[in-house]
Amino acid sequence: MTNFKSLGINDTIIDHLQKRGITEPSPIQTKVIPSIIDGKDVIAQAQTGTGKTYAFALPIVQKLKKDADYIQALIVSPTRELAIQISAEIEKVKPDYAEVLTAYGGQDVEKQLHRMKDNISIVVATPGRLIDYMKRGQIKLDRLNVIVLDEADQMLHIGFLEEVKYIMRRTPKTRQTLMFSATISDDIKMLAKKYMINAEYMTVEKKQGPAATVEQFSMHTTDRAKQGTLMTLIKTYQPFMAVVFCRTKRRVSKLYEVLRNNGFDCRELHGDLSQAKREQVMKDFRNAKFPILIATDVAARGLDIDGITHVFNYDIPADAESYVHRIGRTGRAGMEGAAITFYSSDDRETLDMIEQDLGITITKMQQLKKTDDNPEQAVKPKTDHTKRKPGFRAGQKAKSGQGRKKQHSGEAKGKQDRNSSSKPKDGAKQEKSWSSKKGKRNTGSAIFKPKHSKKK
Repeated sequence: MTNFKSLGINDTIIDHLQKRGITEPSPIQTKVIPSIIDGKDVIAQAQTGTGKTYAFALPIVQKLKKDADYIQALIVSPTRELAIQISAEIEKVKPDYAEVLTAYGGQDVEKQLHRMKDNISIVVATPGRLIDYMKRGQIKLDRLNVIVLDEADQMLHIGFLEEVKYIMRRTPKTRQTLMFSATISDDIKMLAKKYMINAEYMTVEKKQGPAATVEQFSMHTTDRAKQGTLMTLIKTYQPFMAVVFCRTKRRVSKLYEVLRNNGFDCRELHGDLSQAKREQVMKDFRNAKFPILIATDVAARGLDIDGITHVFNYDIPADAESYVHRIGRTGRAGMEGAAITFYSSDDRETLDMIEQDLGITITKMQQLKKTDDNPEQAVKPKTDHTKRKPGFRAGQKAKSGQGRKKQHSGEAKGKQDRNSSSKPKDGAKQEKSWSSKKGKRNTGSAIFKPKHSKKK
């Protein structure tokens, strides 16, 4: 059986991987790592979600020179979200002496310039911001050892071909060039012919996309309006069990405080919580003691719970891999589910990249102006969610005959019931706050089906 040791990865990096539960290389890692360690140029055709970040990051980190006072590796990414994610993965396996700079639009320029006073070993950047710093003379690539063009097809699709050429022309001809792309277009072939030497071509099979039982929606909003938009959606659709994904631990905590202060029964899940606290939150959510879990991607990786009806991408996922992982929390075992992704104007490119990488079109959903103006419009799921008697609250022990039916054979025994409310009568107003004390939630709203949403 192939392992990281047999691929040429050293024990120090292997230890870092094992601490994260990574013990075996993925197919793309198995194929490309030996060639990258040998210094060869590589074109790898691989979908997001195949483990390609570590396919190039592990050998790059391993080959860093401790005493070098110049930028040794450059990774060019089409979007800021992907750049942030790549940097985060590298931070987990790099040696202490190596510094990683993440450069993308929208950052505080002065703060970034201050960071550049450090001895930077690896730069992860979007093309526009990278060229800006190159023209300022803040980033010099004249001694670069290796350059990676990640999601190369997306980079060119967005319109960064000339920027990529500009960057490549200002790197040494002796550098190693690695290109990772879901598809191989004519422009990519042109770049390979012009800037790569005897490149090795490798490919892996496409990873499975989201389950067909999950309805997917996106909603344009702003960061300032996200909180209100989320609360309106929750009040309107009253999800039985929902996971809300945020980009960082800080944003999870901030959103948790806002929702809690507005009467929503929710919990937070992130790495700053103690192990005991995280386990308790997971246990309570699995037992349906509260309906809304706000979490980071990393904290939710072990979230294998049946009965989740809704996923909200409060912050857009960095790539298709994260998107598939997030929305895979719902729509399990043939049950219907729904996922809605918030995106701002700055997130448009990332959303396009996710759609293109997965070969899907995510239905655009219009803003809901008022909860009271939007009585339940969701289609009732095929799965039978048994109605409960009025007044039954989350966390209470169900009386005989009062508990819900199993949604499928894999559901854990002894799950406690949570409240549901019948569809409001014409003219009836919905609850202004939603908490376990009020005890009224709808188990029959497993998917979004607003009348005003149209597929574009």
